[in-house]
Amino acid sequence: MKFGVFDHMDASGEPLAELFENRLRLAEAYDRIGLHALHVAEHHSTPLGMSPSPSVFLALAAQRTQRLRIGPLVYTLPLYHPLRLAEEICTLDQLSGGRLELGVGRGVSPLEIASFGVDPAKSQAMYLEAYQVVMKALGSRSVSFRGEYYTFEDVPFILEPVQQPHPPLWYGVFNAESTEWAASAGVNVVTNLPAAAVRAITDSYRAHWAKLRRDPKRIPFMGMNRHMVIAETDREAMQIGRRAYRRWFASFTSLWRRRRVPLPKNIAYSEDFDGIVASGQAIAGSPQTVRDAIARQAAESGVNYLLARFAFGDLSLEESLHSAHLFAQAVMPGLASAPVSAA
Repeated sequence: MKFGVFDHMDASGEPLAELFENRLRLAEAYDRIGLHALHVAEHHSTPLGMSPSPSVFLALAAQRTQRLRIGPLVYTLPLYHPLRLAEEICTLDQLSGGRLELGVGRGVSPLEIASFGVDPAKSQAMYLEAYQVVMKALGSRSVSFRGEYYTFEDVPFILEPVQQPHPPLWYGVFNAESTEWAASAGVNVVTNLPAAAVRAITDSYRAHWAKLRRDPKRIPFMGMNRHMVIAETDREAMQIGRRAYRRWFASFTSLWRRRRVPLPKNIAYSEDFDGIVASGQAIAGSPQTVRDAIARQAAESGVNYLLARFAFGDLSLEESLHSAHLFAQAVMPGLASAPVSAA
């Protein structure tokens, strides 16, 4: 079991420059306490994502850390020129000394994609073509490709990533059907679903991995993402979480409410913090409570990677740092060596 951090980089109410600096200070803390990676989201036209260009923030995070791995979760491929993005990927992997974790996808919100003039109905096909182009570019000195949306003929590609043939790949999943491709490509996966639903995904991934006759000890990360607040007592953690979650949920639903469109069922969260604690999509409490909850969910879900959201809503820098430090001191040591519950 390994542990990382996911951050939407959502609006907190503080000035934007201060938000960025505080997130960089958190990245430094994650580096010091030995977390595996910091994954940041890409969102547009919404306060859910105040850092819509992940590469810019990650370039700074790379310079403020030494061991922490960093990456987008995910780059929204239909919004990029694929060769231009491949250049950014190489640059970030070089700037970080080979610490880039490369998340790719078509984008979770059709409303955000449409804001940029991209037809959401075409986004999956655009994503698949863009993904092929990016992979070709990272593995060669020349790119030739002919598709419906992108066509290139012997375009020189002079950059290269540190990690060969490319940085580790990540993909967000919402159902077990997505795992066949992920397992065949050796892609790490992450989901926001409750533990029981996550189990179907991890069982399916392990089954496809075994069918390919690959070493079970070398299986990629299968992760779940959880809001997390840790304090000295359960009551204090819940009070902090309830307050911060109100702002996060307002940001999460902002664009959907503005467009008067219902939230997709596959990414739905409860309107209140108690609801997502009850579903397991948030974990809050004393270190003992959090440790027990993580152990219980890990056993139920079969994951080998947990991403914590230590910063969300209007949590202060001090509150997020406190959660992270308590996690490192009193939660993580008892869980890192725990056996993963396989299918």
